[in-house]
Amino acid sequence: MAAVAWGLGHLLRAAGAGRAPAGAVKRSVLGVPPRAGLAWRLSRCGSSAAEAPATKAEDDSFLQWFLLLIPVTAFGLGTWQVQRRKWKLNLIAELESRIMAEPVPLPADPMELKTLEYRPVKVRGHFDHSKELYMMPRTLVDPAREAQEAGRLTSSVQSGAYVITPFHCTDLGVTILVNRGFVPRKKVNPDTRRKGQIEGEVDLVGMVRLTETRKPFVPENNPERNHWHYRDLDAMAKLTGADPIFIDADFKSTVPGGPIGGQTRVTLRNEHLQYILTWYGLCAATSYLWFKKFMRRTPGL
Repeated sequence: MAAVAWGLGHLLRAAGAGRAPAGAVKRSVLGVPPRAGLAWRLSRCGSSAAEAPATKAEDDSFLQWFLLLIPVTAFGLGTWQVQRRKWKLNLIAELESRIMAEPVPLPADPMELKTLEYRPVKVRGHFDHSKELYMMPRTLVDPAREAQEAGRLTSSVQSGAYVITPFHCTDLGVTILVNRGFVPRKKVNPDTRRKGQIEGEVDLVGMVRLTETRKPFVPENNPERNHWHYRDLDAMAKLTGADPIFIDADFKSTVPGGPIGGQTRVTLRNEHLQYILTWYGLCAATSYLWFKKFMRRTPGL
């Protein structure tokens, strides 16, 4: 019917242009005079039928190239994750080399510490146990136990606190903050661990730690109750009269009845290989679907 309508419209347009003899199309084959409105509607119908395939082809072409953005974008993200994984592996290697390095004397210039995080340093001096701070709640860092309990639904983790004690460095003449280590909740009160309160000068090795900013969902520190949820070195130093310098004492600093040292948790998430497989897999799947839908039906392919 569309073809017939288009043909009639074409004939009517030709008549209007004077291509037929005068009066030849004044009456139809049924003897009814043609109406101008009917001719216009037939012409409009014919032109719409002709434009429909062109519009559909344009829509298909737009959809074809728009959907191609999906595999292209997935490929770009996969390549970006390759670069991110390379960067993360280099960062992990650098961190491991820094942790395993030989201890160096604590620098006299605090500005040097900004490039020494996780670097072992050695100090000599004595503790001021009267100004202990408590970072809580905390759990004991025990790699052996964590490896045994990996994958379990339940865990025997014990909650407690890290004991932060001012330490006066004899050689440098400054007072720093030392994370002596973990104590269970029932041992937070120093009166319950008198045996572990070291007196006199001692040599310590610990890892330099920098100040922290509060992460989302982490409670604010409460200096009035002496509850610290993250390392705010300026606030801790102001409360204790120490310098804003902080180290985690190593496990060798542990004494019977005292905090358990070596509580530096060094973990860097490296899930970039999983992301690489995800993005490249999505690229491959969507590329196949795109080729199957658009390329196989293209004439000549």
